[in-house]
Amino acid sequence: MSETKKTYYITTPIYYPSSKLHIGNAYTTVIGDTIARYKRLRGYDVRYLTGTDEHGQKIQKKAEEAGKAPQAFVDEIVVGIKELWDKLDISHDDFIRTTEDRHKKVVQKIFQKLLDQDDIYLGEYEGWYCIPDEAHFTERQLKDGKCPDCGRAVEKVKEQSYFFRMNKYVDRLMKYYDEHPTFILPESRKNEMVQNFIKPGLEDLSISRTTFNWGIEVPNDPKHVVYVWLDALTNYITAIGYEADDSETEALFKRYWPADLHLIGKEIVRFHTIYWPIFLMALDLPLPKQIFAHGWILMKDGKMSKSKGNVVDPVKLIDRYGLDVLRYFLLREISFGSDGVFTPEAYVERANADLANDLGNLLHRTITMTEKYFNGQIPPYVEGATPHDQGLTDLVKRTVHESEEALEHLQFSVALTHIWDLVRAGNRYIEATTPWNLAKDEENRETLGSVLYHLLEVLRTVSVLIQPFLTRTPKEMWDRLGIKDQSLTTWDSIQSFGKLPAGLQTEKGTPLFPRLDVKDEMEWIAESMKNDKEQAEESDEAYISMDDFTKVELKVAEILQAEPVKKADRLLKIQLDLGAEQRQVVSGIAQYYTTSELIGKKVICVTNLKPVKLRGVDSAGMILAAKEGDRLVLSTVSDDIPNGTPVK
Repeated sequence: MSETKKTYYITTPIYYPSSKLHIGNAYTTVIGDTIARYKRLRGYDVRYLTGTDEHGQKIQKKAEEAGKAPQAFVDEIVVGIKELWDKLDISHDDFIRTTEDRHKKVVQKIFQKLLDQDDIYLGEYEGWYCIPDEAHFTERQLKDGKCPDCGRAVEKVKEQSYFFRMNKYVDRLMKYYDEHPTFILPESRKNEMVQNFIKPGLEDLSISRTTFNWGIEVPNDPKHVVYVWLDALTNYITAIGYEADDSETEALFKRYWPADLHLIGKEIVRFHTIYWPIFLMALDLPLPKQIFAHGWILMKDGKMSKSKGNVVDPVKLIDRYGLDVLRYFLLREISFGSDGVFTPEAYVERANADLANDLGNLLHRTITMTEKYFNGQIPPYVEGATPHDQGLTDLVKRTVHESEEALEHLQFSVALTHIWDLVRAGNRYIEATTPWNLAKDEENRETLGSVLYHLLEVLRTVSVLIQPFLTRTPKEMWDRLGIKDQSLTTWDSIQSFGKLPAGLQTEKGTPLFPRLDVKDEMEWIAESMKNDKEQAEESDEAYISMDDFTKVELKVAEILQAEPVKKADRLLKIQLDLGAEQRQVVSGIAQYYTTSELIGKKVICVTNLKPVKLRGVDSAGMILAAKEGDRLVLSTVSDDIPNGTPVK
């Protein structure tokens, strides 16, 4: 790799693998891929990072519900995420998982460093916590008593915690905002952070938890795990070798940091624009050059929700319509930075009007005429053969420049609008020059050839311009145009008009984008979302039937023995007497009961759960308990009830 190349480091947020990803996650990652592809075309040494944020209470709960160990649970979902990225042709250079050793070791080093320099102290946290968002809130920050970000219920928590001294750096952060006006975009996001979080007073941040154990252990204090934001945010530097043990990996950090662009959704602005810069300041590291928080993909009836039956599965759209239709829709329909709306009507309309009618039609008509009048061979270029030529060539040059400008400013829909203006101009050029009339007179053969050359060169220019956006179509266009020389597909090759060599053999092929039946396809999209709703109703229904309930086997069990699980302060390995059999379970009750207190207790056990391994220990059941705040009490029965008695 040439050391003289200018670098460009771009990241997406790392995704939370608690369930299947949706079109909103695909949108962020396609945006990042578009930028990465554009920068590579412009000669940059690009590093594109994505990945998964795999720790936290939500993951631990989801894994328990699925009857799996957390690592096994996330491993399965991560496979699906990687498959989705492959299906979307995401050209990432690295995929970081926060459960990888390369990340965990460095997070512990960072925690220790911040502790040593007194940026972290041990205290007690009391406040409100949203499990789905993994976020703490004060009473003042709640909205109608619920999470201000997602609107879901919060729970009161009180626990010992390590805190980061946020106020120590707040003045420095505000100064940085003032001196770097494009650090946070759109600017409205910065204003929200200043007005809603910084000006009211930035409180010290809880950065460890003791109420669950699925996380990175705090150095020298294993009953604490590092809280998600100090864990997750640092992926941007651990993935490129910060504090790495080997010099080769550490060299990546020197090469690529600071990041040129963090791409995030607007729901995680606070963590990336307040917490993350302050962490970096404490580590004495440069801040990323820019953080861009885009909007959401909404439906007509608001946010996507499986229970509403309006979730859009990107895989289904790709399988039915092809990848480039989806990528084009996401990049063209939504103004980057603002919320966008997905409707089946708009999706089918973009596929038909823009891709089939405009681009597909221009390519098909041009190649068909080249085949008919010149045996498929590209004719020579003649400058100024018709009065319409200069206007078209001027538009080509202007389109290249305007597309570059738009891409540099992350205006993807604007860039595609410019490119499609050129496509439509090509179709109008056909109507203005009427090649079929020119073909009637042999004296016009040179002019006819030049007209077709202009159209073919427009198509080559378009094929290069759309490379960042569409991953399959450019190659198909080059095959139709007979282009095998890769120098004709570079960005530099479209800086002047007329590079397409005469004599190349074109090939008509089938239409790039077949026209869709609007009514049929709108019905199909609606039906696919309905199927997702039915699946959600099956899995997310608040009520269960009596048949479902009777499937759960509850029996009285006597605790015979209890001992701690190694390297797991909250877990106990418990031996149970169920009358006809003895059984081992693992239970997270170590902080509520001593082992001696448990011996002889008669508890209620779920006996038909699928066996799992927790911290490497087999567990074949679950002991029931009631929990309120920081209290937990086992569900027990009278001593005279025989072991193994069914509970009805």
